[in-house]
Amino acid sequence: MTSKGLLTIALGFFGASAALGQAPAPGQRQGPGVQAPQDSRYQALIATCKNPPPARGGAPGQGGQGGQAGQAGGAAQGPQAGGAAPAQGAAPAANQGPREYKVTEIPSVIAAGQQWKTIWKASGNVADGIVGSNDGGLLIAQNDKSDVLKLDKDGKESVAYIDTNTGGSVSINSKGAMFVVQRGLNQAVWQLAPERKLLANKYQGDPLDCIGGVINDLTADSKGGVYFTMGGLFYVTPAGVVTRYGENLRTNGVILSPDEKTVYVTNGPALAAFDVQPDGSLKNQREFVKFEGNGDGSTVDSAGRIYVTSGPGVQVIGPDGKYLGLIPTPRNVISTAFSGPDKKTLYAVVSYGPRESLNAEIIAIPMLAQGNKGRPK
Repeated sequence: MTSKGLLTIALGFFGASAALGQAPAPGQRQGPGVQAPQDSRYQALIATCKNPPPARGGAPGQGGQGGQAGQAGGAAQGPQAGGAAPAQGAAPAANQGPREYKVTEIPSVIAAGQQWKTIWKASGNVADGIVGSNDGGLLIAQNDKSDVLKLDKDGKESVAYIDTNTGGSVSINSKGAMFVVQRGLNQAVWQLAPERKLLANKYQGDPLDCIGGVINDLTADSKGGVYFTMGGLFYVTPAGVVTRYGENLRTNGVILSPDEKTVYVTNGPALAAFDVQPDGSLKNQREFVKFEGNGDGSTVDSAGRIYVTSGPGVQVIGPDGKYLGLIPTPRNVISTAFSGPDKKTLYAVVSYGPRESLNAEIIAIPMLAQGNKGRPK
């Protein structure tokens, strides 16, 4: 589909789009709403790869299983930088009820005693990869429905884009261009606005699926390029050329610093950093901070602090790599972004329940820190 899929169009197609998100019978799963490795046509596509993906022991896309890896509850425990942060204990089971939590002060970040408030909820694997919108609302990738959902600043729901082929995460750059990673068969990076067009679906002449696993997260730069994770870390130029960067990476969330000079990417129990070159290429891989579990989605604030979702909550890291503290959450969280009228509200995606029938919530908490006003995320 080549239209922008705006609300006026999307409302007319909403029922059909939702129907596509329903799970087919076992052995027959295919099409929008089904991640590529679970599609019944996946093996036939992989058989065409000049460079087939490595065997992954029945767990496609180690470190890059899209939203469902994090949604299953395998998120991080408390991180540490130089031994500064204590362990927070094992992450709760995915279907465990909400837990007690107490927010303590993190100077210049959050005041003590703040509470998370649920602003939206739904049944099914229907929320991941959130980003703030210019009006103080949120845009949410709906993996199963293949929609991008819009929540306005008052929590009113509408459909902004449709037909994303299992869209899993969205990003908007400083110039307003919006991108989505598509997790359905023939995985791809698409631009949704200001015009809808394919950015990339090939790597070294093969379909992106040949990398193995599921395309997971992305962050868009001001040049029109996109960094994305798919087990490793990749950059697609505005011309659609895809290059892989880094060694020994097991990636999930990825985010650019406010000045776009650094890329941060989760690497299992650590956060890795790279220096961005003028052409968007990356150099100087280094371990930025160590975790005691696995990070998931991430965002930054105006001061360059990094926020990483995990099992016990949102981990906060200074731009110098110092661990600043944990913002605990009532359940595991998988994605986060600043928004609200003044960008002083932090939002997070909660997902819990059986993998085949997940429950999703968006929760919000007031902050002292302010999101990066120069870029939606």
